[in-house]
Order: sequence, then structure tokens, then C-alpha cells
Amino acid sequence: MFKLSSSALLRAAKSAYLGLLAWVLLWHLWLSPPVDIHIALMLVFWVVPLLFPLRGILAGKPYTYAWSCFVLLLYVLHSTTLLMVSEQERWLAAVELVLVLLAFFFALQYAKCRGKELGLGLKKLKDKS
Repeated sequence: MFKLSSSALLRAAKSAYLGLLAWVLLWHLWLSPPVDIHIALMLVFWVVPLLFPLRGILAGKPYTYAWSCFVLLLYVLHSTTLLMVSEQERWLAAVELVLVLLAFFFALQYAKCRGKELGLGLKKLKDKS
């Protein structure tokens, strides 16, 4: 099994995250705009959470990639729910699920790899006996 470098993992994680952001915008603005909810409210719910870690994502900070996975869980929940309940948006949800799982996987791998390179991490308690 081959191991990707931290720069390759960073490119993959950043691409998947930005792809997810672009997909959410494309989905809610053009492909399937909401009919019951105002578009601005929809964008606040689905775009703003992705903007919180964006500065650290673009800067390549491993800690930001690690905690951004908590934000990504919202999109995992959204896409899997829509896969089950909405036939009209099932393909849109499938694309979102693929992008969010890629972003999740590569973000964790990058944070782990880069964290090891920088010597970051949780320190183990030594035996005091």
C-alpha cells in the first residue's frame, strides 16, 4: 500500500472541501432551488457552516482540517437523509455524499500526517510509579 505525502493529502482535502462548497452553492442556487424557503435562509443553513473553517482550510492548517470534520458531519446527515426520503433530489444527495466523504477522509488523513510532521498531538502520561 502506498502512502500519500502531506502536500498531496492537502491538495486532495482542499479540493474535496472546495468542491463540496461549490456543489452546495450550485445545488441550492441553480440545480434545485428551494420553493418553500427563501433562498437566503437556505444559503445561511447550508453555506455558512462551510465558511467557518474556510480560512484555515485555505491556509492548510492541520488543526482546522481536523475540527472541520465536525462541520462535515452535518452534510453527511443531510445527504444520507435525502437519499432515503427524496426521489427528486437523490442524485444531488449522492454527489454531496461522495464529496463530503472524500473531504472527511482526506481532511483527517492530512491532519494526522501533517500533525506528525510538526510534532503535534496529545502527549501520553508517563508512569509516575
